Amino acid sequence: MMSVLLKIWRKLGFSKHFQLSIIRLFQDQFLIGVTGVIFNSDNKVLVFKHTYRKTAWSLPGGYMNGKEHPKEALEREILEESGLTVSIDWRMRVRTDRETARLDISYIGTFIGGSFTPSPEVVEARFCSLEELPPIRRDQLFLIDRAIEQRKAFFSDDGRGSLMTTRDDNLLSNQVEIDLVKKQIAHL
Repeated sequence: MMSVLLKIWRKLGFSKHFQLSIIRLFQDQFLIGVTGVIFNSDNKVLVFKHTYRKTAWSLPGGYMNGKEHPKEALEREILEESGLTVSIDWRMRVRTDRETARLDISYIGTFIGGSFTPSPEVVEARFCSLEELPPIRRDQLFLIDRAIEQRKAFFSDDGRGSLMTTRDDNLLSNQVEIDLVKKQIAHL
């Protein structure tokens, strides 16, 4: 039966836009979220204090608009919510949240510039070392830990010479800071 319907579908020759409109009527809908671990030149992580979240402090992020690339969505969300300009450098992780029909794409990025401007969603922004982090959700602490490890691997000596500064090396390889993240996680 399915093969007959598919043959009929092909013969009708609907445009791609029309086909997708029909498919959307019968398929589950989901959101695509983007989250960023954004580092400044001191290798501190950007966190926002949100007006609407149970745990107010978190990594910056938001949702994609139609026809928008995930990197563009994250850069737009951060600019709209804070006035800060960032560069999204590379994708770190893709996660499916089956309970809320949501796909979340996490990125590592770099602060470019701008001054913080409060918005209806974000009332404060700060760059924090691991020791300075306010209470944030456990999954976001894992993202920060993973981002630090990925940056450490990316900026370490790979035979072409080290791109890592002494300050980077001290921050990224400091086991005390990693232990602090694990301690924060254990207390959540």
